Amino acid sequence: MQPRLETEHLFKVFGRRPDDSVRRLRQGADREELRADGTTAAVIDASFRVEAGEIFVVMGLSGSGKSTLLRTLNGLLEPTAGSVRFDGQDLTELTARELRELRSKKISMVFQHFALFPHRSVRDNAAYGLFVQGVPRAERERRAEEALALCGLAGWEDSWPDELSGGMQQRVGLARALATDADLLLMDESFSALDPLIRRDMQDQLLELQKTLKKTIVFITHDLNEAMRLGDRIAVMRDGRIVQTGTAEDILLRPANDYVASFIQDVDRSRVLTAGALMDTSVTSDAPLCGCETATRDTPFTELCAISARLSHRVSVVDEANRVIGVVPRQRVVGFLGDETADPAPCDNPDGKVIARA
Repeated sequence: MQPRLETEHLFKVFGRRPDDSVRRLRQGADREELRADGTTAAVIDASFRVEAGEIFVVMGLSGSGKSTLLRTLNGLLEPTAGSVRFDGQDLTELTARELRELRSKKISMVFQHFALFPHRSVRDNAAYGLFVQGVPRAERERRAEEALALCGLAGWEDSWPDELSGGMQQRVGLARALATDADLLLMDESFSALDPLIRRDMQDQLLELQKTLKKTIVFITHDLNEAMRLGDRIAVMRDGRIVQTGTAEDILLRPANDYVASFIQDVDRSRVLTAGALMDTSVTSDAPLCGCETATRDTPFTELCAISARLSHRVSVVDEANRVIGVVPRQRVVGFLGDETADPAPCDNPDGKVIARA
């Protein structure tokens, strides 16, 4: 199946002789060599695919190139080399007018600092993208009100932006993107300016909306916990390059290099990992017919810990048909808790009695 968005060997270089800089980067030059010559390599040889309905998070520290990368995805910045394809169409081949049309109808952007018009009502701010498209007033107001309701702002349509809290203003920015019914949402550090509690609330809001709307989203963040919480897949950037792409569990359990390993060392793994990530699929002999508690592939780590604590043996992981697809040894569970307790034997409780650990 064709991906909704795809980049291949994408470069973005600022400064003198950018084409020559791309040639040097391909031959092994690094960022520092180019910077000494007055050239900045913001994005270096980036290739990835984003599937329809996926939240794809690009994560990296300040200066890693993630925001520059995002702006090449809708043509706000022209790539120095490489391609960006949206629904199979190469954006680098579009005219300026075609790009503007694409941005107004198919690709919406949600900025970090709200970008609301202070002289327009909440309704008119949410409807602004439709206003640019030339949608009749009645229809754009109806669609804006529907988007505001989805974002929890029903009843605030006639308010002014300065009457809203920061979190509510960011909801208006999200509603404006949703009102256009764009196929692709680009979110650039959209929640990073918010207080922690409001930020988590906005993350919840986005995840809840995604269950219904199933938009294709590229989300930029420097916050690893946010990336782990939101991303179906995550691309980690460093010095302009993508150094690893994978699910949150892939990155936590199989970091590609020392940089990624150091980056993830302070992540709260219990919020990310599931039984499916920890199970040993080579062992499927512990049939759950004994009556003991079992887990599913999606059982959260914290719940898995509780199940393991109530059993005297490893936990069986079952599928929808109650077939064992793997087991989670206690050693693996407590290993993530910093304990080296040995793993007990397979199920010794055929009568199904719950045996609490001492």
